[in-house]
Amino acid sequence: MKKLLCLVFAMLMLALCACGSGKSTPKRPAVTSSERQFTTPAEGDTIAIFTTSQGEIRAVLYPDAAPMAVYNFAGLARIGYYDGTVFWRTQYGFAVQGGDATGTGTGGSTIWSNNAYPAEVDPGLKHYAGALCAAFATGGERTGGNSQFYFVQALPDSVDEAQQQALAQNGYTQEQIDAYAAAGGLPYLDNTDTVFGQVYEGMNVVDKLAGVKTIDSEDGADTCRPFDSGDVTIEHITIAAYPGPTTEELAAQWAAEVDDENAVG
Repeated sequence: MKKLLCLVFAMLMLALCACGSGKSTPKRPAVTSSERQFTTPAEGDTIAIFTTSQGEIRAVLYPDAAPMAVYNFAGLARIGYYDGTVFWRTQYGFAVQGGDATGTGTGGSTIWSNNAYPAEVDPGLKHYAGALCAAFATGGERTGGNSQFYFVQALPDSVDEAQQQALAQNGYTQEQIDAYAAAGGLPYLDNTDTVFGQVYEGMNVVDKLAGVKTIDSEDGADTCRPFDSGDVTIEHITIAAYPGPTTEELAAQWAAEVDDENAVG
């Protein structure tokens, strides 16, 4: 009996290790708010559909608030820059970051001959959970945006009462404070990084990406780098007008494209 219990315990431990080192998928409440990022996209709004190895993510983009970030991101997506790249950073409770074709986080590109673009800060857009943000390139100092981006994956309880009070003292509206309290987020990045979109479908996929098994450093610390890049691959990013093609229509489009390529080949 003792041997059987030990075997069961060992199997449970292996299962936990295989499931992203015990990182559980958070339960996210529905957020009711008049804040722009929590309202349903209007017909014709520009959206991005991320087809990934963990599923599909849909985000609305805000070209009026962050025109350079959206124009660069959409332009690169349309030419297939992101196809086959990986989310090189999967930091549970913080962010999921990708957009670097080298897969290291040290590279990136822009549609402007690789020249960086400046931050675009809009007071009406915040780093709530699910925000799609431009990641600035770094080279000893912050130099500007490139192809890299991240989804905020903060947990629902990440903005506690003390932080909410601090937000009030810093001029945040009650609606913004309530949205942070309900959704969670990273308010300390407001007015620093560019928010250019918001997930409206597939936040569970963002959570799955953030929860994959990661590589530990030699001293045992989590590097936030995925153990298996196949778990965090961006297959394609489709830019469309809301509501956009369905998942089935996207699959059919891909199949037709593959058939056309095979016919040419």
